[in-house]
Amino acid sequence: MTSTNGYGPHRAILYARVSTEEQAKSGYSLAQQLEALRGYAAAEGYEILEEVSDPGQSGASLERPGMDRVRDLVSSGGVSVVLAQDRDRFAREPAYHYLLRREFVEHGTKIRALNDRGDDTPEGELTDGILDQLAKFERAKITERTRRGRLQKARQGKVMAGRSPRYGFKANASRDGYEVDGDRMRVVRRIFREVAEGATLRSIKLELEGEGVPTPRGARFWDRSFFRNCVLDDVYRPHSFEEVAAVVSPEVAGRLDPAVKYGLWWFNRRKMTSRQVSESSVDGRRYGRKYSSYTKPKEEWIAVPVPDSGVPREVADAAREAVKGNRVPSGAGDRFWQLSGGVARCGECGRRMRVLSRTKRRKSGPRRYGYYRCAARHDHGEESCSNGRTVSALVLEAKVWTFVRGVMTEPEELAKDLDRMIELKRADKHGDPQKEAKVWADELAKLERMRDGYHDQAAEGLLGFDRLREKLAALGQRRATAESELEALRGHREELERLERDRDAVVSHYAALAPEVLESLGPEERHRLYGILGIKVFVKDGEAWVEMPIRPPTALEGDSGYRKEVTSASARTVAPS
Repeated sequence: MTSTNGYGPHRAILYARVSTEEQAKSGYSLAQQLEALRGYAAAEGYEILEEVSDPGQSGASLERPGMDRVRDLVSSGGVSVVLAQDRDRFAREPAYHYLLRREFVEHGTKIRALNDRGDDTPEGELTDGILDQLAKFERAKITERTRRGRLQKARQGKVMAGRSPRYGFKANASRDGYEVDGDRMRVVRRIFREVAEGATLRSIKLELEGEGVPTPRGARFWDRSFFRNCVLDDVYRPHSFEEVAAVVSPEVAGRLDPAVKYGLWWFNRRKMTSRQVSESSVDGRRYGRKYSSYTKPKEEWIAVPVPDSGVPREVADAAREAVKGNRVPSGAGDRFWQLSGGVARCGECGRRMRVLSRTKRRKSGPRRYGYYRCAARHDHGEESCSNGRTVSALVLEAKVWTFVRGVMTEPEELAKDLDRMIELKRADKHGDPQKEAKVWADELAKLERMRDGYHDQAAEGLLGFDRLREKLAALGQRRATAESELEALRGHREELERLERDRDAVVSHYAALAPEVLESLGPEERHRLYGILGIKVFVKDGEAWVEMPIRPPTALEGDSGYRKEVTSASARTVAPS
């Protein structure tokens, strides 16, 4: 198709996105978006180069498979315009629009949405920018109102039941309070009683597993840290009416029976954040989410009274005293696990393998054995992952070391592989990281000026308190986005620097070691080497294979160093955790 200006075809990329939440709530389908975009492209005389979709992807990040594909197509040249039905299909953060526009214009590409109000003039861009900011502000208001609504419910003495009430409780019919779950609460009382009487957490674990008592998630194996957290949780410790009345509102206290004891469920204790991430590998980009959380100051916690668990107060206090000085239990036993920390992964679901230590009695005396097992299967049972087999730590670690030892005998090829790893890491970021960093630094400076302006308006009586709070909440969300992006850019730069240092260390140190010296490396040194090489080991149904960012997946066969390349169907690609 020839364009009207006579210089050849105007080529367009059609982009559609819908988040899982939007699909569930409004049926805002990809098909509907693409149909509208095809009609617009035909009317405007565009040749459609490619249709790109991002199903189930949030607009709160640019780390999306479809958007990565769009950016790759634009960077290859020959694209006139990228079309989307609405501006928020590209991104929900106005600064992301600015980043994309700057990146695309360097390749002669425009970004267009069917609901654009402006044009290519500065005035048109200003109009669309104002609309983006207003939309962002409205979304922030909705988020803030939702947060305030949840806080208000907690202050009214209502529980946010969620999907998983505390073990021993169940949600009531209206899902705003707890009821005692008799069978499970009996297990809780037993845990408290045995801890108070001096039983070790390990003995309780083995006892419950031996009796076939399922974990809160329905799995077979209990985690000792659960017992410790259970004992320290105020939801099970009985509190007198006076104690509860001191931490709840008078309205909530007025509904309580002074002759009854209550547990305390704390709301607003932790803050959880997540962001989408991606990384380049030899078989394409992989996507996942990074999570972080922290405990808020105690003055921000909100106490909600719940029914008494039935654990006597003296038993609860004795159990707390028994575990007070305990460190968080570890499943590592007395050995170093070479494939811990995410090196060993489940070949079915991609989750990290959990380390297990078992003691078996032999004629010569007790012996401790180590195993790796899918963490999802271990924690959540059969419904979360079908891979229920454990694998001997000694056998698997020996196979992995045989493979790595073979890699180390080819120093020239290894150096090339490490250089390719660095190039893949550089490819993780589209566009110019320095330019992106300047954009986000400018955004932070602008937000600081806006914050000062709002405070000045409030001081002069031009802005009410409620309106000021809403505006500051919106600014807070934008600031969090900008700071998160700056932190990601800093992390990317630091990761590149670490890879370069590790490459030099491998080439100058490890690859120069004599075979007998290399063989004598201890478990900790081997684990560090696996991290430098980006080793991931996958285990499923008795088979194991190893992946490196710059090599095809390789099956681990026996202990002789025999290796064969495995097909992509056998090696599961998983998102980074």
